Amino acid sequence: MNRESPINLLSNCTSGGCGAKTGPGELADLLAALEVKQDPALLVGFGSRDDAAIYRLDGERALVSTVDFFSPMVDDPCLFGKIAAANALSDVYAMGGKPLFALNLICFPERLDRSILKDILAGGAAKALEADTVIAGGHSIFDHEPKYGLAVTGLIDPRYILRNDTGKPGDALILTKPLGTGLVMAALRGGEADSAVVKAATDSMERLNRWAAEKVSAFVSGGYIHACTDVTGFGMAVHASEMAGKAYTLVIDGASLPLLPGALGFAENFYATAAAQRNRNYMEGKADVSALSPALQEIVFDPQTSGGLLIAAAPEAARELCDAIGRDDTAAAIIGEVIEREEAAVLIV
Repeated sequence: MNRESPINLLSNCTSGGCGAKTGPGELADLLAALEVKQDPALLVGFGSRDDAAIYRLDGERALVSTVDFFSPMVDDPCLFGKIAAANALSDVYAMGGKPLFALNLICFPERLDRSILKDILAGGAAKALEADTVIAGGHSIFDHEPKYGLAVTGLIDPRYILRNDTGKPGDALILTKPLGTGLVMAALRGGEADSAVVKAATDSMERLNRWAAEKVSAFVSGGYIHACTDVTGFGMAVHASEMAGKAYTLVIDGASLPLLPGALGFAENFYATAAAQRNRNYMEGKADVSALSPALQEIVFDPQTSGGLLIAAAPEAARELCDAIGRDDTAAAIIGEVIEREEAAVLIV
């Protein structure tokens, strides 16, 4: 490949971003069949479908460990590296931890110019630096499609772990980033998304959840934050159902959902993704979205890449927290509440 010719990472990939994730139903079936060692020091494992593993070191320290990588959703290799790194770091923030170091994960086609890989790694390194996180090494292989991400290790006080399914009735739900990245990226591939719309989406995707998480941490010790997760490839609906757990229903006001510019219009013009359909299939019988327009339904199931935090906060603290987050993450909004279980796991109003 001539380095002076336009870089087109998207043409080398069949899918990109968190939309490439294995479907939630299929993944649950695969994990259920595993036989694993039981260890009392493992405070959070994959059995709870939480965002990261947590392993106790002692009474005041535990390790947070996560891994995430995917194929490109943009052509700019440096921007791709930034988005992939921000996405991988997000799981540590969602658990209430602080990233310490990360390892690069690289799959790269032999046919592509190595300078492209250099730019991907530079983007990841820049985002890790912004997160005050050390890139400590990694692993690379040749593959037919480029892929990049990080394995991240962080530290957390085991007394203040944020789980994804421990909300309480009456909690207000806060979402810190707008929805619609899957739809915007699908429109980009279809040549229908203009540069301003794409930039709004990529700015959101490359933004660290660190800044929202730091606002959240000020409320954790007071017992005001009951649950947290990040909204990624399983879409708003599936991640909300995980937060609902076995006992509660999440009531979400569709009119309050923050949306990326252009996302609803693309849904109205019948843009969709295979991952959104997998998410919809998984939620059949678990979510009532009948009050929403078909386009807004598509938004709710749309896979998000490096999406925002979904936080269940005590109602007396929710507005103050949302306002604090919103000073930097301006799309942050209170979108609903946690109630006792009704017929559906998630109720979208």
